[in-house]
Amino acid sequence: MAVSIKSKREIELMREAGKILAEVHNILRDFVKPGISTLEIDKKGEEIIRKHKCIPSFLNYDGYPGSICCSVNDQVVHGIPNRNTILKSGDIISLDAGVIYEGYHSDAARTWPVGEISTEAEQLIRVTRESFFEALKVCRAGHHLNEIGATVEDYITGYGYSAVRDLVGHGIGTSLHEDPQICNFRQAIRGIRLQPGMTLAVEPMINMGRSEVRWCDDDWTVVTADGSLSAHYENTILITEDEPEILSLIQ
Repeated sequence: MAVSIKSKREIELMREAGKILAEVHNILRDFVKPGISTLEIDKKGEEIIRKHKCIPSFLNYDGYPGSICCSVNDQVVHGIPNRNTILKSGDIISLDAGVIYEGYHSDAARTWPVGEISTEAEQLIRVTRESFFEALKVCRAGHHLNEIGATVEDYITGYGYSAVRDLVGHGIGTSLHEDPQICNFRQAIRGIRLQPGMTLAVEPMINMGRSEVRWCDDDWTVVTADGSLSAHYENTILITEDEPEILSLIQ
């Protein structure tokens, strides 16, 4: 496994990519409302990305047809934007987006409520986000990679939730997906030691029900096997000599 260590210049470029991506998500958060289609969300997201002279990371990636992955309710990830999926009050939607800035990627996801949602759905969104920040506490030089997934799983199982096991986080840089893979569940081995200069996309994908998922006929959209709701929260982070730095979140 070859995990790249970023130079100061590379880190600055990834910081800029992350700031732009954070703005994309902040604008889309206010754009999400009942009555709009996921295609409209996709077009809005791409417009913002290109306004910043960036390229959408996901568009045409292995043939993916959109710029923003729009996953509604039981869709875990990779939902394809389309004009026929109209959001309604009570839905939740996970938006996964990436940008390329001067050759460097940033990747982040958020799950948002659509109108008024149930208290159960609110809790799922909140706990998924909290599990990321719990995991962030072990994203420090000298800690082991698989402490991240163990921390996520330990946190969410207390609520009766399950971490998706068939999809993982990843390293990121000049490629959208680099080594290492970052699981969201406990493993038997500790994994590599984290080092300053590593850039990682940490992304809890949490199901209200069982962990099992299945792929739809479009070969992209992943849904929960039991039809339960799923939430997704992701940021690109930098391992430093001290506390980790979140590159894709405007504090």
